[in-house]
Amino acid sequence: MADVSPIVPAGRQVIETYGEMRFHISGQRYDHAVIVLPETVLPWPPASWDDVDFASFEALCRAQAADVLLLGCGARAQFPSKGLRQALRAEGLVVEPMDTGAACRTYNVLMAEDRRVAAALLPVA
Repeated sequence: MADVSPIVPAGRQVIETYGEMRFHISGQRYDHAVIVLPETVLPWPPASWDDVDFASFEALCRAQAADVLLLGCGARAQFPSKGLRQALRAEGLVVEPMDTGAACRTYNVLMAEDRRVAAALLPVA
């Protein structure tokens, strides 16, 4: 597993490791896709990239807790459809697709900078 944990204020959700189809976030293990926000971790319904659609972001949109959405697409970056990008933009989210590892590292940096960021992460082997 790759360690990507920076030094951050107490109470923040830090992605400590990813890989082997799981995540360790602030001392907790998650064996499924997640949405990580600085204050909380939410289960994310998709099991694979094919399951990602606007409805899978319902909880994130309701929370209105982020301006930037890092989309961890799995082992490699995938580009969401124009319709999905537009729908998320209408909710105030700028979508940045990348592989899951890059999304984990980028999330930790932006969160440590106190940015309004969320990471939707599909697990990788």
